[in-house]
Amino acid sequence: MTLNLPAGAITDAATISPLALFLQADIVVKGVMLGLLLASIWTWAIIISFSFSLRKASKESRKFEADFWKAEDIDRFYESRGKTEFPAAKVMAAGVTEWRRSTAQKVIDRDGTRDRLATSMSSTIASEVDRLSDRLNILATVASAAPFIGLFGTVWGIMRAFTSIAAEQDSSLAVVAPGIAEALFATAIGLFAAIPALIAYNRFSHGINRLEAGLTRFADSFYATLSRELEAQR
Repeated sequence: MTLNLPAGAITDAATISPLALFLQADIVVKGVMLGLLLASIWTWAIIISFSFSLRKASKESRKFEADFWKAEDIDRFYESRGKTEFPAAKVMAAGVTEWRRSTAQKVIDRDGTRDRLATSMSSTIASEVDRLSDRLNILATVASAAPFIGLFGTVWGIMRAFTSIAAEQDSSLAVVAPGIAEALFATAIGLFAAIPALIAYNRFSHGINRLEAGLTRFADSFYATLSRELEAQR
């Protein structure tokens, strides 16, 4: 069975294709679309790279903690594994470094040593969390701003469509449709950029929080171990 479509239907479909809508758009709407497309590409680049880095940091930190608690000699373990770049290793290194500095004195200030150990490891955890979550603010910005930028393009496009209607004194669908489609396309691009950024931001924030909680538990356990060692010293 063959459908005989009007010749104008193909032309109309072509005029509202994504490429045609971009080419026909006003310079302002084109700028909005290009900006949103670049934001979308940037967002996906961050999502891909951040996924790998967060997964690697979490996996290696868990493995490091497991190996650490199996070790019989903390100093030996620190010399062999303590200088790696994983978050848990940095937390342990901060604790060991402060321990060695504080216990190198002839008279050991136990309370001061405990305070410095807690502060040193807590600062390291905060520093690692800040380093890992550095690009999350970009995802948050895209997620919150992209829909409004797309809406601006939509409003501008609709204003242009109404201007065309007034100029041609014709409100038929053939006149109105391209301008309205062009305007709505800007909103669609804004949502295309914002939705993945919002989902990724929430997922990565949850992953960062879990990693921070794990590092805090590790630091507390290591602090307790060092505190008991401090009590044993005379």
